[in-house]
Amino acid sequence: MIDAKRLLIVCFFTMVINLIDTLSYSIRPSGVRTRKLAVALSLFNIMAVISRLSNMVQAPFLGSIVDMAIKFQKVHLLEIDMRFVLFSATLGALIGAPLMPTFVSIFTVAINGMEGAGTVPKLILQVFRWKNFKKLKKKIVVPRLSMLKGVLEADIPKSFLIYNVIITSIYTTGIVSSLYAGAIIPEYRITASQLSGIVNGFATILFTVVVDPVAALITDQALNGKRPQSDVDKMVVLLVFGKIFGTLLAQLVFVPAAELILFVTKLIV
Repeated sequence: MIDAKRLLIVCFFTMVINLIDTLSYSIRPSGVRTRKLAVALSLFNIMAVISRLSNMVQAPFLGSIVDMAIKFQKVHLLEIDMRFVLFSATLGALIGAPLMPTFVSIFTVAINGMEGAGTVPKLILQVFRWKNFKKLKKKIVVPRLSMLKGVLEADIPKSFLIYNVIITSIYTTGIVSSLYAGAIIPEYRITASQLSGIVNGFATILFTVVVDPVAALITDQALNGKRPQSDVDKMVVLLVFGKIFGTLLAQLVFVPAAELILFVTKLIV
């Protein structure tokens, strides 16, 4: 390890970011249950803010680890540190998975409560009132294996799920691979770090064209009664498992993505 304390900070916030990303999947089933998908998506922005704040802390510390590796000529140790960062993404998804049923339950209450509160600040204040806080404790749902029953038989395109795993792996390692590539050729590390867009851009195109429209279609069909609500729940379970497997796959994508960025960097300079 180059700097254990810095690495722990980066890993912690990477875990938080991926935990929030995983829990964000609870928005769709909550929106379908309440039939207020627009409100559900609006409340998701609260979680997105926490994720962005975590990223604001994580990013400079991650960059400083790379700078220290270059300064003290410890680039050979950097790959190990980066793999710890990638594993912390998997850890965040693993922690988030069993919390999903509880968050679906809580978000359902929050979406319904939004109508009475009128604004998000008022809703948050209501949540922290003692009597309402005690009610929320009752919404804790213990995950059971029976919740996975029939998931694999769900009428959900398999290609959609495979692409989700691939896209997750690319998103997970995009910036990490670009920073690692920059450490290998430190004289052009700014160019290399900016090329993370090559990796993430490919993932964004796939997500926009293949994954998001299918997830939206399944959700809308459930809202309109064209398919059972349970299909959305099963889709979310599969997306969460895809998140876990995708972050694990990032360990394999990490070095090839860095080599691609190195190749393009050398073409540019």
